[in-house]
Amino acid sequence: MQWRKLGRIFDPKDHALPAGCVEFAQSPQALVCGEVVRIYFSTRSVDPENGKYRSHVAFAELDRGTWEVVRVAEREVLPLGGLGAFDEHGIFPMNVLRHGDAVYGYTTGWTRRVSVSVDTGVGLAVSRDGGLSFERLGPGPVLSASPQEPCLVGDAFVKVLGGTWHMWYIFGTGWRRFAPGAAPDRTYKIGHAVSRDGIEWTRPGGRQIVADRLGRDESQALPTVVEIAGRWHMFFCWRQSFDFRSNIDRGYRIGHAWSDDLEHWTRDDDHPGLRPGAPGEWDSQMQCYPHAFEVDGSICLLYNGNEFGRRGFGLAVLES
Repeated sequence: MQWRKLGRIFDPKDHALPAGCVEFAQSPQALVCGEVVRIYFSTRSVDPENGKYRSHVAFAELDRGTWEVVRVAEREVLPLGGLGAFDEHGIFPMNVLRHGDAVYGYTTGWTRRVSVSVDTGVGLAVSRDGGLSFERLGPGPVLSASPQEPCLVGDAFVKVLGGTWHMWYIFGTGWRRFAPGAAPDRTYKIGHAVSRDGIEWTRPGGRQIVADRLGRDESQALPTVVEIAGRWHMFFCWRQSFDFRSNIDRGYRIGHAWSDDLEHWTRDDDHPGLRPGAPGEWDSQMQCYPHAFEVDGSICLLYNGNEFGRRGFGLAVLES
């Protein structure tokens, strides 16, 4: 695969974000809407009670011919969950797809814990106004921890193929202190579930579908699946499970796997082969949170750069 990088197409500091939100445009997810591509992303506000971040879903609409920003959401598309809810402290990311006259949004809800920093679950919200606003199906998640997947279920990517709903997602294998006195760090892998209605899901539980490159302490995140020339391709991001926030040699990079049956995946990280930006550029130290989609006959890949998307997202287009 050869990709042409178009550079950063959205920098949150250049636009007015929903009230209270600062910086960050994480996990861009596309929905083609007429002459524009609406790209949902997670931005952040600061919790006044403790100074910690909360994630909120907004969107930017870009002209599908020029990739220029024509509109940015004035408010979040879905409020955070209520007291004690699985998405009380953040929603990051949200994957969107059309289903009949509705738009389904599969969210990753975040809630803070005591002994570790966070836990997550996959929720479902539905839009009846074309994706401008969403309402939860209910206050709880549609996919969460199980005996074989004990924590950190999230990052859902959903496709409907031949009447079957497919979800690729991540699940945590556990938390660990990698050095004496260090804060616990998490490890997660990519799994697969199926459904008849997009609500009730069946999963083998604990089955990792993409092989590790770094061993058991490799974390894999945000799978996205697209068909290219009759074969299924998955893009995701991967990193070391610890010492990854400031050590650029251990941080996120984009990985790839392919499949002919959606069940068995062969890892091949030589693709997409996106080169890091030059020193000082927005994606020189990190590339993460990819999202593949098709528009006007082209396969496109959205992704974040340095500092987990603090300075926005970029786009690459498949050329061959």
